[in-house]
Amino acid sequence: MAIAHCLRVSVDFDFHGAAKTPALMYRHDFRPFLSLRSIAQSAQLKTALGADWGLKLPAGDGMTGRPRYLTARPEVEWDVAPDCRATCESGMAGDALSDLLKTVRLTGATFFDIEAQDPWAVCSPAPASILPRILPGADHLISYHVLTEGRCFARIIGKEAIPVEAGEVVVFTHSDPHIMSSTPDLRADPPTADVLQIAAASQTPFPINYVKDGSLSARLVCGYLACHALPFNPLLEALPPVIKAGDVKGDGGWLGQFIRLAVSEVAEKRAGSETVLTKLSELMFVDVLRRYVESLPPQQTGWLAGLRDPHLSKALALIHDRPAHNWTVEALAKESALSRTVLAERFTKVVGMPPMHYLAKWRMQIASELLSAGNSNVASIAAEIGYESEAAFSRAFKKMIGVPPSAWRLGVRAIPGKA
Repeated sequence: MAIAHCLRVSVDFDFHGAAKTPALMYRHDFRPFLSLRSIAQSAQLKTALGADWGLKLPAGDGMTGRPRYLTARPEVEWDVAPDCRATCESGMAGDALSDLLKTVRLTGATFFDIEAQDPWAVCSPAPASILPRILPGADHLISYHVLTEGRCFARIIGKEAIPVEAGEVVVFTHSDPHIMSSTPDLRADPPTADVLQIAAASQTPFPINYVKDGSLSARLVCGYLACHALPFNPLLEALPPVIKAGDVKGDGGWLGQFIRLAVSEVAEKRAGSETVLTKLSELMFVDVLRRYVESLPPQQTGWLAGLRDPHLSKALALIHDRPAHNWTVEALAKESALSRTVLAERFTKVVGMPPMHYLAKWRMQIASELLSAGNSNVASIAAEIGYESEAAFSRAFKKMIGVPPSAWRLGVRAIPGKA
């Protein structure tokens, strides 16, 4: 499928293993979502551009920090043309995605810088051996591999191999056991515990050299992203097991710039490079998500497809902006410029659940994060997400999550299927 967008940056996009869509290859021109928040963030990044290596992140916790309160966002007025304003106001999907990434505490780390000579193969480590080193307490790992030189193959063990070219990144969204190799059929064992310990104790990315006496045939930067999947992470549920993306000509796009910056940081190992690579990995993942959403076929359903629908994205943004508000389907429909019946039917069909069910689950995701942080008592958390009493919140939390709020705070999790 060919999709044309205004920036005319040609990219190859590949996604594999989607539950409702066969493996397809797309080529499209990338246009990022436009929202008031994304414009503000772009402005911050532009003012932070340096003449040295090209990007300086704004101060703060990036995507890992949480605002003190999740129930309000300051309103910003922009002096823009009417047509641009309309585009911006219809692009609220970016806000829902940003809020979700903050709430689930997406955190990145770059672990390995691999230089290889044919034939070669490396196997992914077990998620349990990586998660505590990136985000203690997290329950979901995402693996990514950026090929900076040469070509190789990526495959989930037991699945078809995917060719990868220099300038492309392949993301294993559920961190299924996988192999990167010079040919599709090579096997490898996962790295041993002592290798992982040495890598974690060293300045990352930890170099691994598979070149003996010949020339380099491939170079990869490998890293991980950790986040919370429980109790509710609609993004992870909407992603296929493998996503591949990259700039065809290696120039012009955000992803190409990120890759060049990552290569520079790995090679020069300047002060602060570990932090830079961590933030770059998070930004690369968001760019890959944007490309994936842009490439979804019209009939695709799921949370990410909902972000692309201007009416549903507005409803999702309202829920994420004001989770404590006493929302009704009628109120959401009015704000989203749809009738009550149409919003209820379309939201359920595309997102996979009714609007009020989504609101309830999102409130519990926020509550679970606040409980895990341990800085607020149950009564204040209940009030922050829209419950009139601690008792009502506790009953709802136990019914939906499977354990009481006090148990969740202590690290107790419900047995799958028992909630």
